[in-house]
Amino acid sequence: MLHGQVRKLGEHEVRRVLPAIGQRSVGPFVFLDHMGPQTLAPEQGFDVGPHPHIGLATVTYLFEGTGLHRDSLGSEQIIRPGELNWMSAGRGIVHSERSPQDFRARGGMLHGLQCWVALPKEQEESAPTFQHIPRRQIETLNVAGVDVSLLAGSAYGSRAAVSVLSPLFLVEAYLCEAEQLVLPDEHAQRAVYVISGSVALWGRSFDAGTLLVVAPGPCTLSSLSRSHVMLLGGSPLPEPRYMRWNFVSSSMSRLDQAEADWRAGRFAVLAHDPGEPIAMP
Repeated sequence: MLHGQVRKLGEHEVRRVLPAIGQRSVGPFVFLDHMGPQTLAPEQGFDVGPHPHIGLATVTYLFEGTGLHRDSLGSEQIIRPGELNWMSAGRGIVHSERSPQDFRARGGMLHGLQCWVALPKEQEESAPTFQHIPRRQIETLNVAGVDVSLLAGSAYGSRAAVSVLSPLFLVEAYLCEAEQLVLPDEHAQRAVYVISGSVALWGRSFDAGTLLVVAPGPCTLSSLSRSHVMLLGGSPLPEPRYMRWNFVSSSMSRLDQAEADWRAGRFAVLAHDPGEPIAMP
């Protein structure tokens, strides 16, 4: 059981769930930030300027609000609740995350998740890619009477629309009070993150902001109130992963090279974002 720790992201706060002491990853998921819920005033906006990544895929999913993704491939994509952005950095990409102008002008609630998925070692230097999955392409599955959304990977005998590079799953579920959800059992490592409400597992109750890492074998989650949960996991990575700032790699020397490249301006330029690149801390 893990509780997220509050971290500053520019002028905003997020709840950082992974990595944590004693739990560096769940399957290939090496990073999990819970953003909000936060009410943004008119003209306040959310801004994370141009910054680089290597060796990972970023996964952005909103529950409320609107975001604007730009990257050095030339992508410029609005993301709305119920849609998925999946950016595979591979050997290197630069992107920014901002509030689009219409949302910035009126303000409103911002609430969502961002995860990082470490790429398999043989794909760490692959070409960067970006995928946007609209809501209509996200499959709804009925699991013993409970509707769930399969966002990424494979679970419950189905496969999501987004293309991924390793065995994993990401599932969203809204549970009514006293409903039960059987967790998918296709993957070696699994976790439940409680977005809102309260759930029961192992004869104990858990509230929002809790990540429950589940051992292999049959497992059923019970909802004690109206609850919103995310299920995630996959196959564990055969090699350790190292993380430095926005970089993930199986090689420490590759992290050194990425840091030197960003400081020297050798990453691709994000020409269609007006902001200054974020400096390496």
